[in-house]
Amino acid sequence: MIVRILGEGQLEVDDSAAAELNDLDVKLEAAVEKNDEAGYRAAHDALLDRVRSIGTPLDAEVIEPSALILPQADLTMAEVRKLLADEGLIPG
Repeated sequence: MIVRILGEGQLEVDDSAAAELNDLDVKLEAAVEKNDEAGYRAAHDALLDRVRSIGTPLDAEVIEPSALILPQADLTMAEVRKLLADEGLIPG
């Protein structure tokens, strides 16, 4: 699957990582719902770090449809709250 980190680019991530990434998304969403700034930052950083560590960056000239779109590292909790939908950042 293709994952886009806003402001950074796209990475190819094996589909087998979907459940793990969803677990990290649930933690992020829970922190935002609790208005827990420290929990939000830890969960957001963990999600981005994991995608970066298991993903293979795509060439910047290649634009593929993204299965997942994640907020960039410098977004505030309030900005991420606006991005969250009922299913979180990672649907399913």
